[in-house]
Amino acid sequence: MEKFYPTIGLEIHVELKTKTKMFCSCLNDPEERHPNVNICPICLGHPGTLPVINEEAVKKVIKVGLALNCEISKISFFERKNYFYPDLPKGYQISQYQTPLCKNGFLEIEGRKIRIRRVHLEEDTGRLLHEKNYSLVDFNRAGVPLMELVTEPDIKSAKEARKFAQELQLILRYLGVSDANMEKGQMRIEANVSLSRKENELGTKVEIKNLNSFKAVEEAIEYEIKRQTEILKKKKKIIQETRGWDDIKKQTFPQREKEEAKDYRYFPEPDLPPLEISSEMISSIQAEIPELPQQRRERFKREYQLDEKSIEVFAQQKELGEFFEKVISELPPNLNQKDLFAMIKLSANYILSDLLGLLKDKKITDESFLITPENFAEFITLIYQGKISSKIAKIVLEEMFKTGKDPDVIIEEKQLVLIHGEDELKEVAEKVIFENQKAVLDFKSGKKEALQFLIGQIMAKTKGRAHPQKAREILLKILDTL
Repeated sequence: MEKFYPTIGLEIHVELKTKTKMFCSCLNDPEERHPNVNICPICLGHPGTLPVINEEAVKKVIKVGLALNCEISKISFFERKNYFYPDLPKGYQISQYQTPLCKNGFLEIEGRKIRIRRVHLEEDTGRLLHEKNYSLVDFNRAGVPLMELVTEPDIKSAKEARKFAQELQLILRYLGVSDANMEKGQMRIEANVSLSRKENELGTKVEIKNLNSFKAVEEAIEYEIKRQTEILKKKKKIIQETRGWDDIKKQTFPQREKEEAKDYRYFPEPDLPPLEISSEMISSIQAEIPELPQQRRERFKREYQLDEKSIEVFAQQKELGEFFEKVISELPPNLNQKDLFAMIKLSANYILSDLLGLLKDKKITDESFLITPENFAEFITLIYQGKISSKIAKIVLEEMFKTGKDPDVIIEEKQLVLIHGEDELKEVAEKVIFENQKAVLDFKSGKKEALQFLIGQIMAKTKGRAHPQKAREILLKILDTL
């Protein structure tokens, strides 16, 4: 059976989080609901207007380039990318082609380096709203700083393409350069897919546009590989073209023939000076780069010995990982290693299960989140020391979430102190035995699960306040006499 090898490259556009637009002082707020509010003669391309470079946007792109192991161009300049479309008010887009700010980088995905050809800066276009018989244009987004990243054709599968895009989004969020929310159009992905009969050989490239989710990226590439495979099996030729993605039909469809760089007639932007990037500026930006997702994964594994699933959640949800670390720093001092790692694991389990369950769609950074790391560490300590049962722990955590109160205060107010007294527990155990004779007989006949049932009944009667181990010991003592 004839085999075909896919080669995939990605082009990713990201709206940068800056105060103002790329070449003017208009507010950078593409989510503004009222159309054509954040506009001025510069971003509308009126004759005689002069653009001014947004320094913050330049620094943000350099920061991304450094995080992605890129070379930073010491000299760079902007160019005009000429094409006509209703959402492009100037009739051209100020972009970069010959001298991108960043080049020759890479991002490692599951041990494989995906090379990055370029990361450059340009301005975004406006937004079109298509009605039945006409189209409307909103220029609020026109001129917003837009970073474009282009990979080399190193990606070998739809799954790998998705993972690359997801990891890039995470890095952008760690760097604080963009929220990169795909649903809001802050991160937009195009995929170039080709098939060939030989490995590491390029076939005819087809570009897929309109990929607005990671799921769409994976599905569209998978579909395109199948479509091209069928064409090649029939000994037909692939047409070099741009195709769209229909998220309902789950298939690509032809849009237009693919343009080449020469079709855009790039030439240097005459109204903007070249950029000179000093070594001092690069060093200053490098110093601002925080711990990145992969570094966090490795450190959490080394320092906290967590399982990979827990580590991934703490890597994906940066603020949750920071809360976890603050909780660990508030655990009792001078713990031996065994107790420390047991409490670390217990903290992670409660954060990733019970606490996330209470948060639902809220964030740990919201003002309405009232639990402090100190109180959460105290809560974990109470559980680990056996001062509260798992049932009481749920009640206490829910109350902490609602009120922000100290767990000790909640336990006292709600009278949730564990019952340790032998006489009181013996009385409850005897009552449970009397009311559950079948379970007693099952236990006597060797059914071990019957004991857990009886312990559960004691916990229910004491509303979770019975010390589980003490309850077990007293129950077994009584059952041995029967």
